Amino acid sequence: MPSVSAQVETGAICRSATVEDVEPLFQMIEEYAQSGIMLPRSRQALTRQIDQFVIAEIDGRFVGCGSLCKLGNDLVEIRSLGLRPECKGKGIGSLIVDKLTEEARRQKIPKIMALTYAVDFFLRNGFTIVEKEIFPEKVWTDCVNCKKQHACDEIAVLKMLN
Repeated sequence: MPSVSAQVETGAICRSATVEDVEPLFQMIEEYAQSGIMLPRSRQALTRQIDQFVIAEIDGRFVGCGSLCKLGNDLVEIRSLGLRPECKGKGIGSLIVDKLTEEARRQKIPKIMALTYAVDFFLRNGFTIVEKEIFPEKVWTDCVNCKKQHACDEIAVLKMLN
């Protein structure tokens, strides 16, 4: 469950994405992709995968997003996790991770991973650092198409769900 204090403090809510969210999702992911922080996603891909995304809003205004991608029967990945710069450090990212974790639990998937530069954020949210080589599902799904494939500088994190 999202922490009540973060909801009260920020007024943010998390909800499932709809096709109306494709454009703001595309814009946010594209900004991160231009900085080399995320893999780009086309509008068409976002439309096809919209059911994997959650949106964070404050007073109906899009402020963040994240998605959950199934990599196997026992593993999902948090990806495309992003926030508007003015919303960082306010607990909204944790709300998104909580919502995605809730969905993984609902699907009875025991492991959540991410590749990230924001290691401290994930550690605060109950993840631990692991070797990315333990995720061949990820390597063969996305890494084969990444320009950083042979010089990846992202850190793998994992959370086991009980």
